[in-house]
Amino acid sequence: MSRQRTSPTSTSLAPRQVWTRTRGVLLVLGLILIGGIVVATMRSTDHHGRLDPRAADPNGSRAVAEILKAQGITLQIATTLDEVTAAAGADTTVLVTTPDLLTGPQQSTLYGAMNASGGRTVLLGAGDASVGTLAPGVSSATSTPVAAREPRCSLPAAVRAGSVDIGGERYVTALDGAETCYPADGRPSLIAFKNPGGGDTVLVGSPDIFYNDRLDQQGNASLALQLLGSRPHLVWYLPSLTDASATQGDPDGTSDDSAADGFLALVPSGWLWGTLQLAVAALLAAFWRGRRLGPLVTERLPVAIRASEATEGRARLYRKANARDRAASVLRTATRSRIAPLLGVAAQDAHSPETLLPALSARLPETARDPRDLLFGPAPADDAALIRLADHLDALEREVRTS
Repeated sequence: MSRQRTSPTSTSLAPRQVWTRTRGVLLVLGLILIGGIVVATMRSTDHHGRLDPRAADPNGSRAVAEILKAQGITLQIATTLDEVTAAAGADTTVLVTTPDLLTGPQQSTLYGAMNASGGRTVLLGAGDASVGTLAPGVSSATSTPVAAREPRCSLPAAVRAGSVDIGGERYVTALDGAETCYPADGRPSLIAFKNPGGGDTVLVGSPDIFYNDRLDQQGNASLALQLLGSRPHLVWYLPSLTDASATQGDPDGTSDDSAADGFLALVPSGWLWGTLQLAVAALLAAFWRGRRLGPLVTERLPVAIRASEATEGRARLYRKANARDRAASVLRTATRSRIAPLLGVAAQDAHSPETLLPALSARLPETARDPRDLLFGPAPADDAALIRLADHLDALEREVRTS
């Protein structure tokens, strides 16, 4: 029993060739994976997120939280709406770090609980997605860059703090008795007003005054401590997409997309820009690899290849592409080129049926089949027809040589 051997001219790749071609990509993917694990490990130690009172990184808020606790303020960190509503009261301040992350039903529940409790609500960066529900009578205007701004209002906390780093969302309101502070182009970045059911609400256009790295600048610490320390209890609300209340639909059955928008807001801008850069790099690499430098030219091969190997390799390529028409054309062209000198036909006329066929018919017996279809006919319909064509061409050439 003989064992079939793989031809050295096979178009399939050997395992070593596959490894050689893919090891670069695997190396890059491995480095990216290792880098991601290292970064995640480093950040998992003391990093809790932006505006988190446990985070000591520049965008955390541990500094202001520790000062408030030193002043006797009790701090509770809440990640669910149920925790916030349970803790709400007249002696409680609720800080909402990302109001736009809340769904419509969550916003309505929070507003109702705080309005009834008589406590203070501080909203950081509330935009179009939340300001209409959490602060009725106030609307959002175009945002402005964060910069040092003067209060220009009579709100005691703002007057005592003086210039602070603020900006972000700007607001428009016609509420009676509302204090509008830190204006940019005539529109304030901080609004404080009384709630109908008691207590008050403060909208701060940007959260920068609560960041660790900005607390010691301007009057940021003064304003932050006054806004959050007016009552003995502080609930620091960090809205989360894992909150069960975020999956509840509106009472009328309609869905709310603010949670999905809030998820995108949680993705750091650096990752979004990094993804865009990787996409551009991939397009440039594809363009570079796929570019054409001009027409193909004949080059001397660095090694000698036997004609049988080259023929077999080309045949395998034709078969893989089902290019029977191209293979038949090559066979017919080669046969015409070889028999033309035997018939006394010039090389430039070897592929002209008007010149080649009469000379060929004169050399063949009268009983021979018409060579027109054989030399200039259509492409074979299948592989079997292609093999028959090759056999008939060989027979025709032998007959011309022996006649």
